Amino acid sequence: MTFFIVFIVIVVVIGFFFVSIYNSLVGLRNRVKNAWSQIDVQLKRRHDLIPNLIETVKGYMTHERQVMENITKYRSQAMDAGTVGEKAAAEGLLSGALGQLRVQVENYPDLKANQNFLALQEELTSTENKISFARQAYNDQVLFFNNKIQMFPSNIVAGMFSFKEEEFFEIEDKTEKAVPKVSFS
Repeated sequence: MTFFIVFIVIVVVIGFFFVSIYNSLVGLRNRVKNAWSQIDVQLKRRHDLIPNLIETVKGYMTHERQVMENITKYRSQAMDAGTVGEKAAAEGLLSGALGQLRVQVENYPDLKANQNFLALQEELTSTENKISFARQAYNDQVLFFNNKIQMFPSNIVAGMFSFKEEEFFEIEDKTEKAVPKVSFS
């Protein structure tokens, strides 16, 4: 009789242990999804701002048509991207094109003084900062989740219930990774 009670207690403790690990994995997976949705919200905001920015700039920039076409093309690619990796690659291209636009704007003093352009540029800068923060939060959650999946004993439960590692949102554009060069000459 004592053996049976001990056996039942051990089974209940092990069951509780597995349920606890499973629930923590589900919670972490949901945090990753939530963090991704925060990035998605900011990317949508960015994508919504770009047509307004392009329309404002079009009137001033007549020779930089290729820059505008690239921004439009990369925006479409970014909006159509499916996986985190595809989205990161497309957003990297879009960031590069927006950087080219900022460089081209320097050649148009009237555009730089235009209130609509200044407001849109400020909104876009603010959105870029929010994307950066959201990307960091997402990658932190992915790190916690992937660590939990890989570490013993939760890796056993993760394997039993087919939990898969999540993908980091990494910058693919080498120009974004490069350290900016500052020159005062």
